[in-house]
Order: sequence, then structure tokens, then C-alpha cells
Amino acid sequence: MKNEMILSFRASLENEPFARTCLASFIASLNPTIDEIVEMKTIVGEAVSNAIIHGYNCDSEQTVIMKAMIHDRTVMVQIEDRGQGIENIEEAKQPMFTSKKELEHAGMGLSIIEALCDKMEIISYLGLGTQLIMIKEFHHDQDRNDS
Repeated sequence: MKNEMILSFRASLENEPFARTCLASFIASLNPTIDEIVEMKTIVGEAVSNAIIHGYNCDSEQTVIMKAMIHDRTVMVQIEDRGQGIENIEEAKQPMFTSKKELEHAGMGLSIIEALCDKMEIISYLGLGTQLIMIKEFHHDQDRNDS
């Protein structure tokens, strides 16, 4: 089975819960566990927030694009901005690193995403934007531990 979706929305933090909810609805056909839903919503929430805050400096005139694809029981989510890009990807992935020290953010977004995904890839070019590609395998119903 292969299913795809593309969603674009304004780069406003008010749209972050909307993106999380859309992705949760999109993956419902996989009959995910509550933990899997929470993990995917966290992944998307962190990625969308990063695009809005770091990519666009909270410029709500800009657009964030979320693409998702389900193939068998694998979900691929891509969050894309056409913002400022990431100068040093390896540095940005370090826990507690933030390019917005003036904001009360912990700098854990990419670390959290990477911990919750089976695979994460960042493609970024200064002045052109960033694509964050996240892949997560979902367990088969019979593989679940329902104890």
C-alpha cells in the first residue's frame, strides 16, 4: 500500500497543532498505537516549529510544506521551508544548541526528532531553505506487546 499527502500552511506557530493533527489522521489507516501517534505528533511538532522559528524567523507570510507518504508500514514525513537554511547541520543536531538564544527554547528539537525516528536526514542550503526528512517504521499489529 502506498498513500501520499501534501499540505502547505502559513509559517505561524498557531498552525503547528494543525500539522500534528493532520499527520495523526493521515497515519490512522496503520492502526498505530497511542505511543506511535504521540511520537509522530512530537516529530512533526518539533520539525514544523523549527521551520517556523529558525527557517522563517516567525514570518507568517511564508509557507511551510509538509509531505507524507505511507508505504507498507513505513511512514516518511518531509517538512520543508524556503527560509534561511542551516549553517552547520552537525552543530544544529547537538543537544542544547540553538540559533535563537534569546528565545526560551531548550535546543532539543532535532535531538528529539532523531531519537524518535528510525532515520532522519537534513538537506539545507543557506538562503534557500531546509528539508527535514523523517522515516519511522510502524510495528505490525501482531508485534505489539499489549501487556
